[in-house]
Amino acid sequence: MINVLVVGGGAREHTIVWKLARSPRIERIYVAPGSAGTGLIATNLAIDPGDIEGLARAARDYRIDLTVVGPEAPLAAGIVDTFHSRGIPVFGPTKAATCIESSKVFAKDLMQKYGIPTANSRAFSSFGEAKAYVKQQALPAVIKADGLAAGKGAIIARSFDEAVAALSDIMERRVFGDAGNRVLIEECLNGKEVSLLAFTDGVTVLPMLPACDYKRVGDGDRGPNTGGMGSYSPPGFFGRDMIDTVSDIVLKPAVQAMATEGHPYSGVLYAGLMVTREGPRVIEFNARFGDPETQAMLPLLESDLAEIMLAVVESRLDRIDVTWSEEACVGVVMASGGYPGSYRKGYAITGLDDVDSDVMVFHAGTKMVDGEVVTDGGRVLTVVARGDTIAAAREHVYDNVVRIHFKGCHYRKDIAAREVSA
Repeated sequence: MINVLVVGGGAREHTIVWKLARSPRIERIYVAPGSAGTGLIATNLAIDPGDIEGLARAARDYRIDLTVVGPEAPLAAGIVDTFHSRGIPVFGPTKAATCIESSKVFAKDLMQKYGIPTANSRAFSSFGEAKAYVKQQALPAVIKADGLAAGKGAIIARSFDEAVAALSDIMERRVFGDAGNRVLIEECLNGKEVSLLAFTDGVTVLPMLPACDYKRVGDGDRGPNTGGMGSYSPPGFFGRDMIDTVSDIVLKPAVQAMATEGHPYSGVLYAGLMVTREGPRVIEFNARFGDPETQAMLPLLESDLAEIMLAVVESRLDRIDVTWSEEACVGVVMASGGYPGSYRKGYAITGLDDVDSDVMVFHAGTKMVDGEVVTDGGRVLTVVARGDTIAAAREHVYDNVVRIHFKGCHYRKDIAAREVSA
């Protein structure tokens, strides 16, 4: 029996905790800082995910046998390196390996060097040079901040003025801070967007089910980018043959390239893809589970997540079989009024006990106040349902979303609609 520490407090981490809690290998689960939802099935610790020393002390004090890091920021800050130096088993890539997410320029250079299919691009550290370059490019173009930007650092510019505004926001106004020290200007790919994640111990690569997420706040992909407003898995247009293809031309080569470059990669590798007429192209890599994709994928995992993660940490993933349900899953994010802009916290959430017993409600921005669950973030909940088909899962989840209420709540009404109508 083992004790596990999960770092993070979003719906992704709640989903990970929920799945780990089903393992017979687990004795206790601690979550730092967690949410009102994780507090019902694990022990929350009031430790910020960026407090690496505090997390290391907690791992020692609570005799943690496995730490699972959810968010990208502590990974980029080197939490895995620190835990390795203290002899604490941890699931996730090192700081150097996390560069595949924390630097878009690093990832692009890696892909170009090792022949991993991706969009053409140029990197700039000068606003003036970037502006002059984009003036000569076909539009639309994609403007990306080099560093971490909470999933909001990529802007599709459909005119020269929009491109200049994006460059100015990133490089002059510094809306993403130091993440905007450099930018990538990419060709805009056309096709269907999908995410394919994989478990890897640095040698063996085991892909998960594909998932599609919705980044813009409004129905019909209108409004500003968010951290993600919903997801579904698996999309019908991305079958077993495509999973195998992307594993062979993207995931395995990326893991091998990182090893060759002296940055062996272990944990979850996330490939954001555009399926174009010419084949799949990588939009971005992430160094961890996606959010909200995780909420739609892990409920379909039939294997023991703790066993998989231990196999990754112990470099024996080649001896693990990972199996998945034949069902489909749809997740809908319920957000605070004003999100992704400014919003208020502290509103009571009602209806959480009214959802069907087979529906999962994963907490993101919530906390418990005087025995009552209240809002405490922009993305508040992800409501998730399974079904024999995407259509069945979609109908089931929306039937339950309407039972939950908090002041200012909003959510997209079209999650997985394109899959059902296709």
